[in-house]
Amino acid sequence: MTAVRTVAAVDLGAESGRVAAVGFDGEQLELDIVHRFEHGPRVSDGVLRWDLDTLWGGVRAGLTALDGGRVPVASVGVDTWGVDYALRRPDGELVDEPTCYRDPRQLSGMSAAVARVGEAELYRAAGVQLIPINTIFGLVSDVRDHPDRITAASGLLMMPDLFHYLMSGAVTSEYTIASTTGALDTRTGEWAWGLLDQLGIPRRLLPEVVPPGTELGALRGGYGGALRNCRVIVPAAHDTASAVVAAPLHSAGSIFISSGTWSLVGMETDRAWVTEDARRANLTNEGGYGATIRLLCNVMGLWLLQECRRQWAREGHRLGYPEIAELAGAQPGLASLVNPDATVFLAPGDMPRRIQDYCARTHQRVPDSIGAIARCVIDSLALSYRRVIEAVGAVTGIAPPAVHIVGGGSGHTLLSQLTADASGLPVYCGPVEATALGNAAVQLAALGELAGLPDIRAVVAASTAAVEYLPRDGQDWVAASALLATLVSADSSSADSSSADSSSADSSSADSSSADSSSADTDPYQLQPCATEESQCGD
Repeated sequence: MTAVRTVAAVDLGAESGRVAAVGFDGEQLELDIVHRFEHGPRVSDGVLRWDLDTLWGGVRAGLTALDGGRVPVASVGVDTWGVDYALRRPDGELVDEPTCYRDPRQLSGMSAAVARVGEAELYRAAGVQLIPINTIFGLVSDVRDHPDRITAASGLLMMPDLFHYLMSGAVTSEYTIASTTGALDTRTGEWAWGLLDQLGIPRRLLPEVVPPGTELGALRGGYGGALRNCRVIVPAAHDTASAVVAAPLHSAGSIFISSGTWSLVGMETDRAWVTEDARRANLTNEGGYGATIRLLCNVMGLWLLQECRRQWAREGHRLGYPEIAELAGAQPGLASLVNPDATVFLAPGDMPRRIQDYCARTHQRVPDSIGAIARCVIDSLALSYRRVIEAVGAVTGIAPPAVHIVGGGSGHTLLSQLTADASGLPVYCGPVEATALGNAAVQLAALGELAGLPDIRAVVAASTAAVEYLPRDGQDWVAASALLATLVSADSSSADSSSADSSSADSSSADSSSADSSSADTDPYQLQPCATEESQCGD
């Protein structure tokens, strides 16, 4: 029997984190979660920020648990959600805690960037969909509204890069996480310097970009047990990139859905698609492992259900997700729909009321129970997936043969079945822990244990079981898809109007608070920060 090689995968979502030991015996991967912890952003000084002490404390607790074990750990790597960053001072300390992508500054930053260079130039430079959460809009906000932060900073660290820095002392930016910024040209793998110059973002902030699988050095921290000889190896550091590494795709052209708080829906390709058709479809090009590109779209995902569940708990209805899914399954399908990506749903808060208000405002049946609201969300997500699948197929000219759902949402039976129904394609679900497995697999490949993507996916398929869902007849998904398209178009027009109002305010030398106020008057739910620590965003 081949000796087992063990690596550590640190997987940080925007709601919880886990540290896993992943062993490979030459044929299969075995994953053992040694530590789990919860976390979330909270308001500090009026800004929605990540609690770095909790995050780093959770990571260190997991590393300590690993160090106390008897199995030597060869390497460790970290993946996280995309877009968020920290600013580092010359002395190595942080300027302040990282700001969460759900903070209101993102909208004003996006409006300012669009006003400065235009939507087409933003897309041409980076090939990334126009969405408020993009890193570059936070940087624009910093440059415009908080220049002291920029002046104090010597460099930027994306979230996984921050933890790799704390572990090794190396200052780099891993390629897949850098590709979520809207500031990297995915065609070249280099920073989009021309765009950064146009937006006034100092070049000194952007570190060297390194590929997944790069070794950064020895793990620091004085570990003397199983981690004594541990190296720091960057995985595909964007959690979606790691999840897709471990997606056992049946054939080329298959659709992947990395399902969690956000659903990343797309196709793995061998080149970037920075075209006008891709821009109009609002598709993003993100870097993948093994010189691949993930042509995808961000869909708001299970965030809507997570926030509904939190609100129902505040009202005394403490329900698990299986109970919510059962209530939803008892409701008639396609009775009402929402556009999950409408800005109104981006911030924490009373999500059930927002969904009801949205349905009333769009002259649909208003869901009046927990089950009806949940069914509205699940139907809307399945239709949103269909919409992206059609867009990706149209842009690439490839007819997808199947859909593969990985991540936490792959265990949602109703959503998986409705995705098959809506898309008309077979759906294969699993593994749930795809992100941690993909993280570990890239480390193992860097150590010479695996031989690239085909080998990784064969090993993952041998290590996990997939659940199949076949499409059923019975509902008019075509008409429902047309309704969703109408809702998306109306929301887009409303957002454009709000952006124009904000840009006019900027050009009239109005201050940023005036622009934010204008936006809030248009939609009172736009990106309002959490009122208390109970209202937490998350994956």
